[in-house]
Amino acid sequence: MQPSNDLRSLLKRIDHRGYPAYKDTRGAYQFPGYVLSIDHVQGDPFASPSKVSVHVSGRTAGFPQELYKEDYQRIALQDELTRQFGRRAEQFAFKAKGSGKSGLISVSRCSQEVLERTACSIDPKSGDTVLRMEIGFPANGRTINARELEKILFDFVPECVKHALFYKNMDAKRLRAIVDLAEDQHYIRERLPEMGLCAFVANGSILPRESGISPRPMKGGVQFRSPEELEVTMELPHKGKITGMGIRRGITLIVGGGYHGKSTLLKALELGVYDHIAGDGREYVITDNTAVKIRAEDGRSIKKTDISMFINDLPNGKDTVGFCTEDASGSTSQAANVVESIEAGTSLLLIDEDTSATNFMIRDELMQRVIHRDMEPITPFIERIRELYDDYGISTVIVAGSSGSYFHIADTIIQMDRYVPKDITDYAKKEAESFPMISAPENPAARPDFRRCPAAGREFRGNDRIKMKTMGREAVMINKETIDLRYVEQITDSEQVTALGYCMRYAQKHLLDGKKDLRRIVDELEQTIRKGSLAALCENSSSISCMAMPRRQEIFACFDRYRSLKM
Repeated sequence: MQPSNDLRSLLKRIDHRGYPAYKDTRGAYQFPGYVLSIDHVQGDPFASPSKVSVHVSGRTAGFPQELYKEDYQRIALQDELTRQFGRRAEQFAFKAKGSGKSGLISVSRCSQEVLERTACSIDPKSGDTVLRMEIGFPANGRTINARELEKILFDFVPECVKHALFYKNMDAKRLRAIVDLAEDQHYIRERLPEMGLCAFVANGSILPRESGISPRPMKGGVQFRSPEELEVTMELPHKGKITGMGIRRGITLIVGGGYHGKSTLLKALELGVYDHIAGDGREYVITDNTAVKIRAEDGRSIKKTDISMFINDLPNGKDTVGFCTEDASGSTSQAANVVESIEAGTSLLLIDEDTSATNFMIRDELMQRVIHRDMEPITPFIERIRELYDDYGISTVIVAGSSGSYFHIADTIIQMDRYVPKDITDYAKKEAESFPMISAPENPAARPDFRRCPAAGREFRGNDRIKMKTMGREAVMINKETIDLRYVEQITDSEQVTALGYCMRYAQKHLLDGKKDLRRIVDELEQTIRKGSLAALCENSSSISCMAMPRRQEIFACFDRYRSLKM
């Protein structure tokens, strides 16, 4: 630990020298009230920015322990501190001039969801706070401009720290309200199973978004109002009484005309696995946190997945108990997605007819008569959906706009009418009596075999120079292998994709041995994260990347799409 004056003297000494001299600044420096640590220095002004962290002791930060004593409270507080620091940093970004990324000051950009991130961490015992940021060290060409960096480190950053990491300078009522909201959201999530629900949508929620590329709520959007038949009321710890629509466990069908809000409701449910910030409009849309959105995914790879529950007796004789392909069809990919979700521990499947393979979802009565069951290798989802609930405890919510065949087997049928839900279960059931019901298979499916035991690739053993690149929310590249995550629709932040890349790298280096099955590997990954946070995946404390916590289900999904994984 060095005094901050040493850093100031060092900057004066290296001013106007070649850019590599910035490497001398690495280290920890004591500033008034906090320690500034320069963890990684960029190679030149056009490279990825330098990594800098601020460490504030719990006593100095002064946040009351009741604001972070539970994990969900701590995550909400960390999220707010990151947002506060980011708003301050935006005011100073690029005020220091220079070439390339000179003058950049940035932290993780948080969206509407509240996620645990490496950007900010609070020790649950001591209250010690760490905030990580990126700074573009200024240069003129490739010549150091130390005066501009001095401005950033001694003027701009201290101002951000003062207003975002010290409790005495913050709005105490706002922080209390944020933590109280997190507690209310946690309370609803905990109550869902005992109330026989898989999701809850509060009255007054705003589900439509500003646009297809904006996650913010639509101004003037229709407020959600539950049908009386589906209304449930809870008494929350802080908000008090709240009423909304409870989606019961079992089979729920969402129907209605085009553009009436079916997919909007489903989208809110799929992201209800995360908590949302106040003002999002979906703060009280809470879904079973194991829920998985399922779709067809033509072209994905499948590695030894048991899809025999849905597909058997292929004409080419291909094994469907340990099914492998590098180029899956719509039906085989959707079958694999369902079975892999069971393996990942889901209790709720979310499906939109628009993104599903028709021949996987349904075979109507006429088709069953013309093409006999013995001639069709696919057992459609409609014939297994009740079995999934009765035997596996897995509920399903399906959006349907063209086929009424699911009316016969649905427990609840909701019609969306101009974004307003109506319970039409009795009416739809009565109308369905006039139409033939699809026949179910005589025997239940054998339970899927989940004994998939991946082995590590040789290139990972003892290799600390594994290259990794995140491509937004769509993919992560490990060495030359791209893992396509475009259709893993519940990934909501690119930093989750970065974390998934580190999960794959860590597992390849430490966990894959050809003996442990995938469920045990994911268990051990989660245990590593619980013990040492997401940062434990980096293995190099001096260069911790910006990451956000992915769910267990997305970790499985990433393994399932890793083409070079050896099963």
